[in-house]
Amino acid sequence: MNKLISALLIGGVFGLGIALSGMANPAKVLNFFDIAGTWDPSLLVVMASALTVTAIGYRLVFGSQPKPVFDTRFDVPTNKSIDWQLVGGSVVFGIGWGVTGFCPGGAIPALGLGNTEAPIFVAAMAAGIAAAKLLKFRAANASAARA
Repeated sequence: MNKLISALLIGGVFGLGIALSGMANPAKVLNFFDIAGTWDPSLLVVMASALTVTAIGYRLVFGSQPKPVFDTRFDVPTNKSIDWQLVGGSVVFGIGWGVTGFCPGGAIPALGLGNTEAPIFVAAMAAGIAAAKLLKFRAANASAARA
């Protein structure tokens, strides 16, 4: 239960940061990509701030804690290879972000802020996640059947 509560609190702080920085507004994000027009560098400031806080946090937590407070071990990715799934997912993410101005981190807070486009994006995102999982499941089953 403590793990769930801490995740909820951390997600709330993240969402509040996204909302306060304006990154839940797709127009603000799209203006960042419009270098020749109405360029708005605030997304760069938000990303640089997030990377700085994350780097410091990783140093503090991994340097002083043998395990998380509410779990038995740290759950960090171990796969360091660049494969077609990573590249394909990155391309789809980038295209979606560039076309809509939403990424998952901004779309969820935008739901709470009453953005009328956010539910459409979130539904499309959920459908894309479900389709990717289905394709991965089918590929695994086809591979097992050939073996």
